[in-house]
Amino acid sequence: MKIAIWGTELYAWTAAASFARMGNEVYFHPQYQSQGKTPPGRVNSATAPDMVKQEPGLVEQINAQQLEGRLHFCSANEAAEAGLHLLAFLPNQEQEAEALCKLLALDQTRELLIINTSNFGIGASDRLRQHLGGERQSLAYMPDQLPAGSALNYFTRPDHLIVGCENDWANMHIRALFRPFSQSLTSWLFMSAREAEYTKFAITGMLALRLAYINDLANLADQLNVDIDIIRQAMGSDERIGQHYLRPGCGFGGEHFPQYIKGLAGTLSEARNSHLLDTVLEQNEKQKELPFRKLWRHYDCDLAGKSISVWGLAYKPGSASISNAPSLKVIDALLSQDCIVKVHDPMAMSNIEKHFAQHPKAANLHRCESELEALQNSQGLLLLTEWPQYSSPDFVTMHQTMAEPLIIDGRNVFDKELLQELGFSYHGIGR
Repeated sequence: MKIAIWGTELYAWTAAASFARMGNEVYFHPQYQSQGKTPPGRVNSATAPDMVKQEPGLVEQINAQQLEGRLHFCSANEAAEAGLHLLAFLPNQEQEAEALCKLLALDQTRELLIINTSNFGIGASDRLRQHLGGERQSLAYMPDQLPAGSALNYFTRPDHLIVGCENDWANMHIRALFRPFSQSLTSWLFMSAREAEYTKFAITGMLALRLAYINDLANLADQLNVDIDIIRQAMGSDERIGQHYLRPGCGFGGEHFPQYIKGLAGTLSEARNSHLLDTVLEQNEKQKELPFRKLWRHYDCDLAGKSISVWGLAYKPGSASISNAPSLKVIDALLSQDCIVKVHDPMAMSNIEKHFAQHPKAANLHRCESELEALQNSQGLLLLTEWPQYSSPDFVTMHQTMAEPLIIDGRNVFDKELLQELGFSYHGIGR
């Protein structure tokens, strides 16, 4: 099958590698350009985007399929010749997607199937489809549900697939396209494109509500002197609730997750005058400041000149992205209080340095090459991202290294009782 893939989202890169591996001829134009410019002919670990490099096995799979001759990085004109097109644009690129659909459908006699995975909002499929007119020209919407850090595994072993399309001819081709990955599939969920768009936003909203609720419970647990971990485990044991997205912390981030919630919040506000998700977003921004507020209270509102360590800068483990990460608010607050801030993260330190390069107190931000280096003479450690390598550090050495054995655990990673036994002052979220 000859497939053209358009866009720069992680879904585009993952789909390109996966479809090529299954024998398809894949023509990949990462960024739609009306000028028809040709992107670099070879993508490797040096030239691939950071989000691709961070995905286990993805760069290697892309390289392998290029060498096999099944994956081609090509111009827009070359990609346009395919009959099946997959769009994976950024949420703010709907105009580019619409221009592409219009271009592809100029010849109304050709067979044309467009699968849009871009998250443009409810009603976007109708706007894209209006440019198609041939008898065998159809557009389907399939929500991008790939989790960063395990995208390749999730794409090739999905447990369900949502397809927003009511055209039998198109659905037949979509089934055939994804057949090599359907062995682990428990269900195909076929519906209208608008229903699929709504489903994507509804799922995102539900996950955000769960996160907001458990964080609210954790904050209340602090006041009532109960351990939210015990409460969370008991809640999760109820099969009606389960454990997913039920871990309290210092707020969620990422580039798209908050953006999707904001889009749904706007739709709910406009159509139903509902402000539920607006409240979730507001509370999440406050939650990001919680580790700083705990530190502030511990030192009786006097942090000037103190040396503070921060472990974890990315918005989540497995990523270098600091988009909407709690670390941004926390570090800004620390620098504004004249703290010396020593940071460590396995992937995101360069991004943090760039972000704060123009900050008036940027000279007080220090990059450390190891976790222990960040703790030298530290008067407090704030853990903001639950990287696996932070889970079981040498606490005895940490205690000896720090000037003040204080830990603010923004992800409830550590054992509270053990740390207190070792002489640390420990503050978690709801613990």
